[in-house]
Amino acid sequence: MILGKVTGTIVSTQKNENLKAYKILIVQPIDLDGQPVSRDILALDQVDAGIGDMVLVIQEGASAQQILKRTDVPVHSIIVAVVDGLSVELKTS
Repeated sequence: MILGKVTGTIVSTQKNENLKAYKILIVQPIDLDGQPVSRDILALDQVDAGIGDMVLVIQEGASAQQILKRTDVPVHSIIVAVVDGLSVELKTS
């Protein structure tokens, strides 16, 4: 799973027939401090996320197909949760 921040929306005049029902968002992977860690990814939105939301993304085709309950959708990344809060406990020696 990847922690990320939604930075934009993809608008397309031509889309795979099986993707027409889904919104595609641009997600910037981030670390636990909210800093970018790698390149943006495109992910199908299943949780009505919006720009600025912190989200959890699964990047695995078979898992995405199980979540969608469809095997005919060409997808690799899917947003599965909007993160409402994040708490990290630091270990002290």
